[in-house]
Amino acid sequence: MWPAESSTRHPDAALLTVRGLRKSFASNRVLASVDITVERGKVLALIGPSGSGKTTLLRCLNGLAIADGGTIDVAGELNLDFAAAPSRPQLAALRDRSAMVFQHYNLFPHMTVLQNIIEGPVVVQRRSREEATAEALTLLDRVGLTEKRDSHPFELSGGQQQRVGIVRALALRPQLLLFDEPTSALDPELVGDVLRLIRELADEGWTMVIATHELEFAREVAHEVAFIDGGVILESGSPAQVLRDPQHPRTRQFLQRLLFPFERPASDTDE
Repeated sequence: MWPAESSTRHPDAALLTVRGLRKSFASNRVLASVDITVERGKVLALIGPSGSGKTTLLRCLNGLAIADGGTIDVAGELNLDFAAAPSRPQLAALRDRSAMVFQHYNLFPHMTVLQNIIEGPVVVQRRSREEATAEALTLLDRVGLTEKRDSHPFELSGGQQQRVGIVRALALRPQLLLFDEPTSALDPELVGDVLRLIRELADEGWTMVIATHELEFAREVAHEVAFIDGGVILESGSPAQVLRDPQHPRTRQFLQRLLFPFERPASDTDE
């Protein structure tokens, strides 16, 4: 497998810079004005309640949703200004530089595992079927799923489907990997294999943005954690700072409820 893009080739340069990103669906404002920066080879973990804007932000970064305003810059080579409608080639270039791993796998049910993986490289990126197949088999071997190459998604466990989803993303050779709650649809006993694979990718220097509720995983893997609520980044910093000593009251409230879901909030306790 090819290596992740090395940060040593571009010292002090961000791979992803987002400024003032906004997105609404009809009258529902989902992203108010989001600013994030992710350096090459680093991992940003997005945490926040359901409906806070995490998924919409990831979809905007992949071009699956079109922002209403703000800018996205990738590697200083691609800059999209959503104040003016980006061109189709710009959106295609954004999708080519990033790859999404979805919460519910999103594998094509009528295709085999191998067909799911090579579809993007062959159809979208116009690479040869032989090259794409050889690369797909190498990736499947890495995640221990070579024997599943001819299986269909319904024949796989949830953890196996998600590992195939990660392989499918890697096969596109992206600069940026995006994960939308990659373990939330899994049975607890299947979570470990997926998290170990993501941790390996982080160790190899892949640049990633991960929306997750796995706080211990975020603490171990992420270089920066950002808390988003109401479409706004309310707090960001190192995992130690945000997860152990949050400064914003809403961050503290969210972490308290996530870590101790059966405790009554302090404001509700008896005097």
